[in-house]
Amino acid sequence: MRIGFIGLGNMGGPMAANLAKAGHEVIGFDMADVAVDGVTMAESGAAAAKGAEVVITMLPNGQILRSVADEIIPAMDKGAVFLDCSTVDVDSARAVAEEALAAGLSALDAPVSGGVGGAQGGTLTFMVGGDETGFDIAKPLFDIMGQKAVHCGPSGNGQAAKICNNMILGATMIVTCEAFALADKLGLDRQAMFDVVSTSSGQSWSMTTYCPAPGIGPKSPSDNDYQPGFAADLMLKDLRLAQQAAETADADTPLGQAAMKLYAQFVEQEDGKGRDFSAMLPRFEKRGHS
Repeated sequence: MRIGFIGLGNMGGPMAANLAKAGHEVIGFDMADVAVDGVTMAESGAAAAKGAEVVITMLPNGQILRSVADEIIPAMDKGAVFLDCSTVDVDSARAVAEEALAAGLSALDAPVSGGVGGAQGGTLTFMVGGDETGFDIAKPLFDIMGQKAVHCGPSGNGQAAKICNNMILGATMIVTCEAFALADKLGLDRQAMFDVVSTSSGQSWSMTTYCPAPGIGPKSPSDNDYQPGFAADLMLKDLRLAQQAAETADADTPLGQAAMKLYAQFVEQEDGKGRDFSAMLPRFEKRGHS
């Protein structure tokens, strides 16, 4: 299959490389001067999209997505699939889908979970909104880039699933870090706490898979001085998208709002920028009861 891939950063680069390794013809474009194994670089986004059966985008935000869509949709062949894997606001995802459908394309919004490690290892989870025809065409590509793809319904629902998932993740990581800091001050050994919680009602992915305490549980960014697997900056972005969506939908999300405010403080006023989102633990270790 001929695939256009626009946005070859920390996530998009490995995803494109995995598609090329699987034997697909991948034509890429990025604003930065990058090289990706197996990917032929084009001079523009439109050039990468021309003649492609599927065009994949992995971009920083909704404004950039809309701009790229305006450029590449006119260059795409009717019947091709516009597959956006960015994490953006629901309104932008739906606006781009409408533009693509009007041009005779299939449109999918398919944000991912799994971070850079998942992109490199081909173990991402895709949350997909859009039409069944496009999903069926893209399914073999999801199988190469990830371990699971869930069709969540019409356009925009992939983004809705992503921001709801990450609102849960942001809040549970905070309380997991709070609990470890409290356990320390109560004299409870971290390993003992992990052994209890990981098999009890407090169990969560933040505890058992991505433990914020170094040396406890499976290897995670906490064991690498909190070098990001998923940066706190990106968690803040997703929590802000969740709150934007909550306001639009008139949904009451007080814990999601509190998580957003804590990550904003951590990233913008403290030392969280560029660190993993689980680096909330050393933050709480230094703090007393407020």
